Amino acid sequence: MTRRTGRRPGNPGTREAILDAARTAFAERGYDAASIRGIAATAQVDPALVHHYFGSKDQLFLAAMNFPVDPGQLVPKVLAGDRDGVGERMVRIFLGVWDSPTGSAAQALLRSAVSNEWTARLLREFVTTQVLRRVLENLDVDPVELPLRGSLVATQMIGLAMMRHVVRLEPVASADPETLVAAIGPTIQRYLTGPLPS
Repeated sequence: MTRRTGRRPGNPGTREAILDAARTAFAERGYDAASIRGIAATAQVDPALVHHYFGSKDQLFLAAMNFPVDPGQLVPKVLAGDRDGVGERMVRIFLGVWDSPTGSAAQALLRSAVSNEWTARLLREFVTTQVLRRVLENLDVDPVELPLRGSLVATQMIGLAMMRHVVRLEPVASADPETLVAAIGPTIQRYLTGPLPS
């Protein structure tokens, strides 16, 4: 009997091999440049097997990040309603995730990103492509301004997560979420849709 050569068939280690290849691809090339075909080649599996385990590239990215929620389900809630309320809705939904039991995975990711460049790259790709781009592309703003607006929003949101859950700076750490929504939401709104310095 001869052994088959070629790509690895589905087995218990295949899923982890795909995730390892995906983490490397997303960290080194970024979400946009990483491809299912390239990830499959690195993991030595057929691309159809990647789709079998993870479905879409978005789902593979979420699995690679081990993020507790799917931004694809949350972003429509941020965008539901009037344009002037996007900032407050974004902060409210953000706090709803981070303050919940599922937020512990996000907190672990943030802690790791502070000391690990590879994790920082993954987190940067996640925030940029899965959250900020999806929100900003649905607002009527100049496409040239999108990178700056997204970065400004990220400073506030990641800063809020860091101070509330990692550093635990009081009174932010124990503040009622609606207090933080009222305080930070208008700043996020200004970054999203307000005038930028020339």
